[in-house]
Amino acid sequence: VQVTVQPLIADEPATGGCTATYRPVSSWNGGFQAEIDVTAGSSAIKGWTVTWTWANGQQVSSYWSSTVTTSGSTVTARNVAYNGSLAAGGKTSFGFVASSSGTNTAPTPTCTPTV
Repeated sequence: VQVTVQPLIADEPATGGCTATYRPVSSWNGGFQAEIDVTAGSSAIKGWTVTWTWANGQQVSSYWSSTVTTSGSTVTARNVAYNGSLAAGGKTSFGFVASSSGTNTAPTPTCTPTV
């Protein structure tokens, strides 16, 4: 099984919204660790929801600094009490460990703010 770590992928900046940037941390045979940076746009936000879809059957097995739910290949991560409120331009991050078999294509996360 070969795991390929892809470069940083970010959604398009949203004025007044938020962006999410995928950042691979490490990989090993059958799994990997990654983090996603969440950055507020030109206005403060009260919370955030980040979603992405896996292309190759990856599965999140553990996570931190967010709550994570999955439905098929779609993953939804939401802020926790201590990292949802961000000032304009403010940044936080959350991470996870996931399993993979074969090509580990990096997802393109999208961020939806709670204002």
